[in-house]
Amino acid sequence: MQGSARAWAVWAVGLSAYVVAVLHRTSLGVAGLDAQARFDIGAGALASFAVLQLLVYAGLQVPVGLVLDRFGSLRLVVTGALVMASGQALMAFADGVTGAVLARVLVGAGDAMTFISVLRLVPQWFPSRRVPVVTQLTGLVGQLGQVLSAVPLAALLAGPGWTTAFVSTSAAGVFVAIVATVALHDTPDRRVNSGEAVTVRQLGDDLVGAWRHPGTRLGLWTHFTTQFPGTVFALIWGYPFLIAGEGLSRGEASTLLTLFVLTGMTAGPVVGVLVQRHPLRRSWLVLGVIGANAVGWGLVIAWPGRAPLQVLVLLVLALGLGGPGSMIGFEFARTFNPPSRLGTATGIVNVGGFVASLLSILLIGLILDARTGGQAGYDIVDFKVAMSVQYAIGAIGLIGILRTRRLARARMAADHGVIVRPLREVLAERGWFSGERIGKG
Repeated sequence: MQGSARAWAVWAVGLSAYVVAVLHRTSLGVAGLDAQARFDIGAGALASFAVLQLLVYAGLQVPVGLVLDRFGSLRLVVTGALVMASGQALMAFADGVTGAVLARVLVGAGDAMTFISVLRLVPQWFPSRRVPVVTQLTGLVGQLGQVLSAVPLAALLAGPGWTTAFVSTSAAGVFVAIVATVALHDTPDRRVNSGEAVTVRQLGDDLVGAWRHPGTRLGLWTHFTTQFPGTVFALIWGYPFLIAGEGLSRGEASTLLTLFVLTGMTAGPVVGVLVQRHPLRRSWLVLGVIGANAVGWGLVIAWPGRAPLQVLVLLVLALGLGGPGSMIGFEFARTFNPPSRLGTATGIVNVGGFVASLLSILLIGLILDARTGGQAGYDIVDFKVAMSVQYAIGAIGLIGILRTRRLARARMAADHGVIVRPLREVLAERGWFSGERIGKG
């Protein structure tokens, strides 16, 4: 029965696969300085590792979404875990840039299969009233993988060293693949739930239909704008910024990264409940998260010299809201699209934040290299200049949100047989709230 103990058990299995996927995804962040020393590379080259990983991840989201609609979650979760494990094993023994690049490509490819596959399990196993909260929990409890990167993986890098650290993460991937093979079920009725065979034309129609709905694009721009500041911080540049820029110890930096994760885990259920109770105010929650991120970085960048620890804590708390905010993008996808193309729509939304992340990561690396001549001797001013580029990326996303929100509201009015006059007037006449009305899903 949906929502039963069995549902929570299946969800926990999928969630464990996502936790380990986040560990793989963020492992380069705590290993960034070690990677520069091991491969003798500068900030731009290090950034290219993460950019390539995210490029593969983002590029595969729509194809994976289409495959997910056809073949179900189980097969993709297991395949993704094994692909990531092979990438981490390769990274453990890589002694040159070529091997490291291929390793991150494999991590990006396996990671692309995991999150949306786990997310698809939620509406299959839980009643609709619980979906917003469980969706938030999926995204945010999964961020425990960042804690695994920030604490045990960082300790392994500082102690036994590079090879032991990455072999251990590879072993974790193999373990969750085995657990998923044994215990994961696509639906309460079927272990493996394959969709109907579809033609290339049908796949194209699903993709076009999902993209044309402004609600899907609103989800994409929501994910684009809210997710990237935290991803940039956790995936690669937060650890070097805190250590080389702000002068913190490895232990202090790991503690702040852990606080970042715990903030998201604490805020996530709250955001989920707010979305559940006030579905017509979702976009205002998104705008609030964007504002918090902008203020957090503004305080650090404007502070003369190195910021005190209290200000860095405020930054981390603000960035921690980005994960919960980005999950609202998937709620837009779910409520504005029919179940038959949910995987496709979710994949489109998930592209957003990672495209923004890879652009930010690359630009930050290039700016750091330009200011230091490709050497690793960064100071706080170098980081402040480089981190400021995030405001340009955020402005692009904010424009996208405001535009698609207006289009989504107009589409709703049209779908309900209304000739679109000023939408505020239409909503007032029909007794609607002034926010966006949720679609059927």
